[in-house]
Amino acid sequence: MGFRNWKKKDKIRQHVGAVGTSLDCVRFLLRQGLPFRRHDEIDTSSNKGNYLELLQFLADHDEKVKAVVLENAPGNLKLIAPTIQKDLVNACATETIKKIIKDMDGAFFSLLVDESCDVLVKEQMAVVFRYVDKNGDVIERFVGIQHVSNTTSNSLKEAIDTLFSIEELSISMLRGQGYDGASNMKALVAVAKGNADIATFFTSCNSLVNIVGASCKRRDMLKDQLQKDITEALEKYTFPTRRGLN
Repeated sequence: MGFRNWKKKDKIRQHVGAVGTSLDCVRFLLRQGLPFRRHDEIDTSSNKGNYLELLQFLADHDEKVKAVVLENAPGNLKLIAPTIQKDLVNACATETIKKIIKDMDGAFFSLLVDESCDVLVKEQMAVVFRYVDKNGDVIERFVGIQHVSNTTSNSLKEAIDTLFSIEELSISMLRGQGYDGASNMKALVAVAKGNADIATFFTSCNSLVNIVGASCKRRDMLKDQLQKDITEALEKYTFPTRRGLN
């Protein structure tokens, strides 16, 4: 209501134009997986980084854009400060995750987690959701990186619980979990050592993966046999089918 009654409509257009152009730059760089900044971003630099250079490129090729960005923008509306760039990226990340959650539409999903260190040697956890969409297609979506104090199973669980709480996801809809790394598998190893059946299962799986994975011919044979089994089951109506199930 305040904007509708505001008489300085040219200021509104200037504000919206500047933010819109900056968001276009942010979306482009995020989609292409490109870095935003460079170590030298002063006015005399020959390369100020992808974000500023792209913003300058758009201004050089569009007079309407040029009129509302960079040197023509008000001092509090340039949208080029490092903190502003981070805010725009975080806003895009939030909206992207919302879109992913909406696309999941309350369906069952699996969780894929990998942990690593960044350049500052800080432990972090990358999270991917895997689910079947409304068209029956299997979708994998990267949903972000969470900082963790360490990569033990307890720390990863706490980080996952926090993520689920923020995104309002129910643990009851989780149907699978996959983790990479040795530290979070300590509890599983301990259980396997104390249970002969579990130990035998993982030994057999390890041998199967090594034998089949080492030969293209064996992989093709396994795929052909699986295809035959599925076809035979479908013909005998013993294989349950519906959209999104297979």
